[in-house]
Amino acid sequence: MNYRLVSLKKHSEWKGKIETVCRVPVDGRDALSLAYTPGVAEPCMAIHDDVEKSFELTRRWNTVPVITDGTAVLGLGDIGPEAGMPVMEGKCALFKAYGDVDAYPICLRTKDTEEIIKTVKIMAGSFGGINLEDISAPRCFEIETRLKAELDIPVFHDDQHGTAIVSAAALINALKLANKQIDGIKLVINGAGAAGIAIAKFLLKLGVKNITMCDKKGIICKGADWLNSAQNEVAEITNLKRINGTLADAMKGADVFIGVSGPRCVTKDMVSSMAPKSILFTCANPVPEIDPADAKEAGAFIVGTGSSEYPNQINNVLVFPGLFRGALDVRARTVNTEMMIAAAKGIAGYVSEEELSRDYILPYAYDKNAHASVAKAVAEAAVNTGVSKIK
Repeated sequence: MNYRLVSLKKHSEWKGKIETVCRVPVDGRDALSLAYTPGVAEPCMAIHDDVEKSFELTRRWNTVPVITDGTAVLGLGDIGPEAGMPVMEGKCALFKAYGDVDAYPICLRTKDTEEIIKTVKIMAGSFGGINLEDISAPRCFEIETRLKAELDIPVFHDDQHGTAIVSAAALINALKLANKQIDGIKLVINGAGAAGIAIAKFLLKLGVKNITMCDKKGIICKGADWLNSAQNEVAEITNLKRINGTLADAMKGADVFIGVSGPRCVTKDMVSSMAPKSILFTCANPVPEIDPADAKEAGAFIVGTGSSEYPNQINNVLVFPGLFRGALDVRARTVNTEMMIAAAKGIAGYVSEEELSRDYILPYAYDKNAHASVAKAVAEAAVNTGVSKIK
């Protein structure tokens, strides 16, 4: 199937992937008086007296906006908020299908960091959590950091942390098959934008000690004059041997390669230069950093991609529905590291030892029980770390 052409035709037929559904009857005098005026005055005043009642008397408890400025949409780049709407609607559909979370696309006509922060803060009283989506780096880092500090509901930038969590889950299971310990591997990340930097930081917290990051200009090394502020920060905690060079230099002897970069930037020779039982997660979409067949021919032990066309799809669809379901269920005030680690382990642990194989290291994204596993793990971590308002 030519997915692009068929999808365009389907979008024309669908005229949107989500809709509002009325949850209460409004078909008579009494029904209308209960759902609306005069009866609605009573819950209004109850919330006025205690704003926390908004989680109990409205749909706020289950509602999340998917917010973008359209500057980093999929692999398409800065295409604008309106052009990003099909992706945001799709995300909302997945929220509902896999986590029973009511999500709404909010596409902002601004690239100004302060305006985005102010806008999200102004509307936050309508929602139980905030999902930031497809906002370009390095602005996305400040936007998320500020909002997490200034709001008392979960704020989650999926391009950063969703990608980091699912990559970590894949790594946990791949290392089991390769019989390697997480603290002993040499790991290379290509792509030092929002996703790559978040993956590096998260994997360090998970126990990886030796990470080298690369971007288009080569290995990221402390002191390089071409780094942006976010890359300068990550340079402090990666590439501790302070080596310089190209991606090919970084991959020599590496146990793991994670690509969140661009198409066909990895060669068979680079894969051949890696350590025995090498693991490659080539997540560039729609064309990976190297064709999986070529990677395996060059000696790769396990290969995952961001595409459903190949085995081991590494996709944050496995993360955000369950993560928000768990966070909303216990009315979490934030998404902390412990909750993210719990999500990664919940995904990895869903694949049993008997099922685990070189072509099956992650659950399928459409397996609803996998999302339930993530939700349960995240909710428990929120309660155990004291960031939940209910238990």
